[in-house]
Amino acid sequence: MDILHLIDRLEELFNESRSIPFTHSVVVDEDRMLDIIDQMRVSIPEEIKKAQQLLAQKDRILAQAQEEANRTIALAREKSEQIVERDAIVQAAQARAEQIISQAKQETEIQKREADDYVLETLTRLEMELDRTLGQIRNGIKTLQNEKYPQ
Repeated sequence: MDILHLIDRLEELFNESRSIPFTHSVVVDEDRMLDIIDQMRVSIPEEIKKAQQLLAQKDRILAQAQEEANRTIALAREKSEQIVERDAIVQAAQARAEQIISQAKQETEIQKREADDYVLETLTRLEMELDRTLGQIRNGIKTLQNEKYPQ
């Protein structure tokens, strides 16, 4: 039985009791009062047991919630560290890629200048060779003309 209901019954018994004139005392039905007190003795330990069970359950739920919160926080920290680490790796890779591209451009520029220098040198030698050959050809033509048509 609910303890609050028993208290209500006890109060009702008190209100129904006859008062003794010129005092603050009342005459109460002893059997009914003892019956309610016995029911309270049975009910109170049960109510206390239920309250203790509820408190224990509340503590267990709070502990589980705290444990879950700690696990969630740990996972979030781990995830954020992975993201930061991955971001650092990506940034390092981008910096390395930019460095490689810059170095490749420099090497390309150097190779282009070297190729231009080689081509210029080769064409200059070819021009000199052609000038010498042309000179020889002209000399040969003059020699032949002088032999064929002496003056």
